[in-house]
Amino acid sequence: METTFEYGAQHLTASTALAIARGHCKGIITETVKEKVNKSFQDVAKIASGERAVYGINTGFGPLCTTRVSAQDLVQLQTNILMSHAVGVGELLTNEQVRLMIVLKLQALTQGFSGIALKTLERIIWMLEEEVTPVVPAQGSVGASGDLAPLSHLFLPLIGMGKVHYQGEIQDAGAVLSKLGVEPIQLSPKEGLALINGTQFIAAHAVQMVEQLHNVLTCADITGAMMIEGLKGSVKPFSPELHNLRPFPGNQYVAERIRTLLHESEVVYSHIGCARVQDPYSLRCMPQVHGASRSSWKHLRDMLEIELNSVTDNPIVLSDEHTISGGNFHGQPMALPIDYACLAAAEIGNISDRRIYLSLEGDTPGVPKLLMKETGTNSGFMIVQYTAAALASENKGMCFPASADSIPTSLGQEDHVSMGSIGGRKALKVIGNTEQILGIELMCAAQAMDYHRPLKSGAKMEEIHALVRANVPHIEKDQIMTEFMDATKELVKSGELTRVVHDLAESADHHEDFDKY
Repeated sequence: METTFEYGAQHLTASTALAIARGHCKGIITETVKEKVNKSFQDVAKIASGERAVYGINTGFGPLCTTRVSAQDLVQLQTNILMSHAVGVGELLTNEQVRLMIVLKLQALTQGFSGIALKTLERIIWMLEEEVTPVVPAQGSVGASGDLAPLSHLFLPLIGMGKVHYQGEIQDAGAVLSKLGVEPIQLSPKEGLALINGTQFIAAHAVQMVEQLHNVLTCADITGAMMIEGLKGSVKPFSPELHNLRPFPGNQYVAERIRTLLHESEVVYSHIGCARVQDPYSLRCMPQVHGASRSSWKHLRDMLEIELNSVTDNPIVLSDEHTISGGNFHGQPMALPIDYACLAAAEIGNISDRRIYLSLEGDTPGVPKLLMKETGTNSGFMIVQYTAAALASENKGMCFPASADSIPTSLGQEDHVSMGSIGGRKALKVIGNTEQILGIELMCAAQAMDYHRPLKSGAKMEEIHALVRANVPHIEKDQIMTEFMDATKELVKSGELTRVVHDLAESADHHEDFDKY
């Protein structure tokens, strides 16, 4: 059943934003919020018709902030700012990313401090509901005076300009509006600036990061637990007594997850008392490494929730006599957590690749070298680790923080910028590579587990192993692996793997910290 969300009145989360963008939830504007929006719009109208110069309402923008604009030119100014700032280049954003940007901008504008017209908000909601989705290039924002270029492309269709995705095709926005019997909007003073000032490009990428990285972290715990079984690793490093002495919540959460997955495993109990003293770090330090990445995820989620419910345009209109030209559009509060989370995702790929390599060495009793009984003529799983290594290395190259750079723009008016837009784009690429690495680990771990039959794993691990085997067979002769690697990546990326352990998450300690978004 479709649920509703009240823009500007209810607290927006990443999961709710995704639900609205995907059409599973309907965003509405209540009468109370309409009153706030109308008051702010009227405040701007008074300022625009007055004698006092107020930035962005009756002046130019950026370095032209001291240039007064005449009353008769104020409407044209709104059109000009959308046209002149629509300078994006490169590949196009996905429709989901564009729809997320719309949802997030609606939440910001309905707070009632932006001077936007109610009819403009209603048209934006109409675009969302009718799936008239603007075409937005991915490159061009430096993440400081808002995401100016992408937001300009996002809202050109309001005035009948730009292009849109509609009914599976890219079409001229003006032609689509005409076909649907809808007139372009004439923007009022300050509306153009309210639309293109803001961090919605950065935040939309962060919303996707929160969802995708959460899934990756859960999958890493699963594939790591499978490797412990497959390589007959020790469960002692996951003991609560150990982690109570260094009580990072992320570490404790991961240790509990892995203990639960390995519960009642015949494989684990079969080698208690063996001569091996300790395992390599990629096995026994999973709580510390995976846990640190979970802490990074939590930081990103917490910062994002503040951003999703903030006013990030400029100037802020508090009344017809009180406006503030500040810096709420600056992307730095999100740029740093995004870069941190990018590193966290890459580290999950790093440690997963190390476990893949470990599984090929042939040092575990019963598990053959290269995960295949007859090697020589067969190369076994040797080369799939090459791919994991290549992806892990590629991730390292993308871990340089985008926020460490700043290039002045706007004739020096914008002399420090966040580059959070670049950070968000590359972080999603790192997460995508890590999904593939985990898919390779999933395939290798299932192969290693096969060699311990007829011993059984615990109930959850048996269910996970059966899921893998329903998509990828046990392999004892060389064959093309790409199809199998694609299948296991899809198990990771689609969330099918994490759904198996969903009930474990709900009963875990620190569940609210690490599973709610």
